[in-house]
Amino acid sequence: MNNKPHWNILLSDSVNKNQLIKTLLSGSSTGELAIYNNLKGILFSDITIQQFIEKEEQYDTLEAASNRKLRSFSAGEQKKEFLNYCLNQKPDYIILDNPFDHLDQASRKTLADSLKQLSESLSFIQLVNRTEDLLSFVENKVQITDDSFVTKPIETSKKSTEEKHTTQIPKPLHSFDNTNEILVKMDGVSVSYDERPIVDSIFWTIKQDEFWQLVGPNGSGKSTILSMITGENPKGYEQELYLFGRKKGSGESVWDIKKNIGIFSTSMTQMFKRNHTVEQMILSGFFDSIGLYTQPTILQKQIAAQWLEVIGMSALKNKSFMQLSLGQQRVILIVRAVIKHPPLIILDEPLDGLDDHNSVLVTDLINLLIQETNMTIIYVSHRMEPALKPTSIFELVPSKTGSIGKIKQDIVS
Repeated sequence: MNNKPHWNILLSDSVNKNQLIKTLLSGSSTGELAIYNNLKGILFSDITIQQFIEKEEQYDTLEAASNRKLRSFSAGEQKKEFLNYCLNQKPDYIILDNPFDHLDQASRKTLADSLKQLSESLSFIQLVNRTEDLLSFVENKVQITDDSFVTKPIETSKKSTEEKHTTQIPKPLHSFDNTNEILVKMDGVSVSYDERPIVDSIFWTIKQDEFWQLVGPNGSGKSTILSMITGENPKGYEQELYLFGRKKGSGESVWDIKKNIGIFSTSMTQMFKRNHTVEQMILSGFFDSIGLYTQPTILQKQIAAQWLEVIGMSALKNKSFMQLSLGQQRVILIVRAVIKHPPLIILDEPLDGLDDHNSVLVTDLINLLIQETNMTIIYVSHRMEPALKPTSIFELVPSKTGSIGKIKQDIVS
């Protein structure tokens, strides 16, 4: 029987979460969390799972109990396997860092049920950014709002998720020469890997000025579909796939395709390691690079300054991007993706890792883009955010022959 308490800790994006985790695991905590100082802890997070995968690839080993490498599993299965690995290390407690990120609803419920069962014999410290992710069976609910790591009672935010920004987004530097109403057309696209079907006969037409949400359970092929749209997937050749008015394989380069697309994905924050300022990161969106390696114009700098005002980060202009909280980094990278006003924006789980405040900020930004521009947005998420109202939903439904696509339109009344 477990005699140590469990904790739900709601974190602001301004908290240095990495340092908090290091403090916990090193036995240096103060206050209520000092009870864990002489106990063995282990970290359960997306970053540790990725490090686990990289270790398996580097040394060609199987670290988990299964006979498969972790990379071969879906996101939900990866978390299940890694949780088993953590349990095999026989810790006294596990730090759960946003454990439900990147999981579909079924996988979220499965993980939550597993954690509730394990809570009888093991302690958990759950770190989350969204109030809705707090584990219901954990009584101790506190928040940490700064790097003092002092726990406080959770205060209900007075900021409504329906509150709208009145600031207008900056106008584009120039318009894209795109006369095609249809941006992307998949006419019976199918993809298999090593005779394993991923998607089967996908029919999807994406036009200017549309707002799509792409949904589907873990492993249903969402990443495959996105890689077809960005032109990176070689499976797109010799298929009825049309990107920005040209059939895939008709002589275009990947860069010809990508110049029409602004992309945000959560992995970008993990890939970038250089010492660029917040302003430089936003400006890099003009040049399709992650980081600034080209001298920007005065006008480009003015537009970047306007965007910083919109997101309320003007004071951070000269701060190192790497010194920002994870949530702040993601907000900046989303602005980087849209600064050119490209015809198509892909936002791959943009709210994962953001706290309640910044989630409102990002949803407001997306709604402003829909209201004030003719950019088309593909928004990928397992969550249905009340403040975001896509006009259409494209759902991938798994089957034995690969996922099929279903379209639900007229979502907004």
